[in-house]
Amino acid sequence: MSPLRRTVAMALAIAMSALSATVTTSAPASAALPTAAIALGDSFISGEGAGAYQPVVDSAGTAQGFPGWNAPNSNAFFCHRSANASLHKASLPGIQDRFNLACSGGQPHDVAAASSARSGGRQVTAQLDQLRAVARTHDIDLVLIGLGSNNSSFTFGGVAEKCANRFIADAWTGWWEFWAYLNGPVEQKPCTDADLATAAQLSAAIAETTAAVRQILTTLREVDADGQHRVVLQDYTNPLPLELDPTYHSEDGRDDTRDKFRALGAERYAAGCPIHRASLAPGHRFSQGLGTLVRATRDALAAEFPGADLVYLNVQRAFDGARLCEKSNSPSGTLATPIRLQDNPPNGTFVTSLSGKDKIAIQRIANTCVTYFQTCQESWHPNAAGHQVLGQCLSGAAVTATRSVACVRGSDGTVTVS
Repeated sequence: MSPLRRTVAMALAIAMSALSATVTTSAPASAALPTAAIALGDSFISGEGAGAYQPVVDSAGTAQGFPGWNAPNSNAFFCHRSANASLHKASLPGIQDRFNLACSGGQPHDVAAASSARSGGRQVTAQLDQLRAVARTHDIDLVLIGLGSNNSSFTFGGVAEKCANRFIADAWTGWWEFWAYLNGPVEQKPCTDADLATAAQLSAAIAETTAAVRQILTTLREVDADGQHRVVLQDYTNPLPLELDPTYHSEDGRDDTRDKFRALGAERYAAGCPIHRASLAPGHRFSQGLGTLVRATRDALAAEFPGADLVYLNVQRAFDGARLCEKSNSPSGTLATPIRLQDNPPNGTFVTSLSGKDKIAIQRIANTCVTYFQTCQESWHPNAAGHQVLGQCLSGAAVTATRSVACVRGSDGTVTVS
């Protein structure tokens, strides 16, 4: 071999040796992040009514446990993030960790801004900030969103309080009497559609909700490790039936179209459904309106984000056959929490019967809910069994090949998602 060719061969051998050393000593590829499912939104997602509430980190970074019944309702704990929430009960193959970032009372405002920045908000950071924190340590594969029942036009709690208070006032007072609640007189007639949400209010709520979910999708694009994630937008189920069981139609010879019907009022309260029968149909139309809101949000954003994996989950029939006062043994065997109040001072003991109480006692008990909302905020929400059912709904929505599914409970209690 000539000196020149020998020199070239030696140079090649040295280069190959150096390359081999580089390959074998380079750092290993970074390990894949653990997968996560996240819940964002309001009380129907956080687990309100399901108990087993976990500490919630407030905007100052402090984990807030139960602060006592007299604490301000703005305390982060009252987000009521439950270990029994549907996120934790769903079967989600491939998901390693779950993070419930929803907050009872949450509004579209709270997605990008601290909840405490608005009236009645809780001391928690923006849900997007909480989402970003999870994304730093996890690969987000599933996001459950429940938004729309609370907004700048109306809130679920306000609607429920209005209709229940009208019934209680009607049951215990005559039309000639002044019923002085903390917030002024309470009407004694059934709720109408316009009392719950007008067409203009629902339209405004759709715009608000769509804007908030748009912010969530934009943020997910920025922070998700692999860019692959399914977003499930769940709507709302009504805790009450379209008609009460005949057991609750009248008592002591009076129904709710009469003036003063205390025995009937006490009976329906004990069963968990202090409501005029005439308010039930408007209430269901309100729930259907919320379903339209969520569906419209999903459809609008699917057009804006053509590559996004967005699924609308309709749960309006998920509690069929197990709603409050749908059967004569209510609230036993139901999937929703009954209306429950505490007396003043609040001590955690719920008033389960209003029998024998006069209108002054009724007024005091009702005002306790106004002053200490945490004493009654669980009312008319899915209970632990209800969240178990909603977990089954989410399980189906997480794997469906379609963009819109309905979760329905059959007469035998079987839950189907299709």
